[in-house]
Amino acid sequence: MLNLILLGPPGAGKGSQSKSLAEKYRIPQISTGDILRAAIRDKTDLGTRVKSYMDKGVLVPDNLVVEIVAERLKKGDCKSGFILDGFPRNIVQAEAVEKMMSVLERKIDRVINIEVLNKEIIKRLSGRRVCRDCGECYHIIFNPSVNEKRCERCGGELYQREDDKEDTIEARLKVYEEQTAPLIDFYMNKGILVSVNGMGGFGEVTEKVVNAIERK
Repeated sequence: MLNLILLGPPGAGKGSQSKSLAEKYRIPQISTGDILRAAIRDKTDLGTRVKSYMDKGVLVPDNLVVEIVAERLKKGDCKSGFILDGFPRNIVQAEAVEKMMSVLERKIDRVINIEVLNKEIIKRLSGRRVCRDCGECYHIIFNPSVNEKRCERCGGELYQREDDKEDTIEARLKVYEEQTAPLIDFYMNKGILVSVNGMGGFGEVTEKVVNAIERK
């Protein structure tokens, strides 16, 4: 069993690394961001409640996110472990994770903190474009669509999410520094945090992350 948390500022690559790790270790990636965006896209009751928070680049209220994660961890595919991507985001949520683990009679094995400079984060996120229809992700510099403003997979329109606009990114980074960065000390004091340099190619960063996970 392997229970992981990936920390890092928005745009650090947590989502991409989590997907890769999920395949390698055959455990589910649990992304609160993906869950919430799907709810917004599907116009569910939850989506209506959280849309205004995400559009402004501020954090969704703790009670909503904790409820979502607690229910997700009870599902059968989490029996062999899981990767929490984008959660917890503050000390209150981290303490909620501790309670969840106690109820489930488990523990968090490792917390990986991916470090990336703010100027690189702004470059990464502001260039991101997403398909309105299938959700495929592109980047105007690193991974542009050959069809320019259309998705290569389904032909859907590519657009820039509200939380990928530069002023919103800066707001998100400020929130991260104020509310999420303190988790570094929280988990360091528990002896389970390892920080890795998130600059470089995807495979290079993945190797650093795997080494950090498997470090004895």
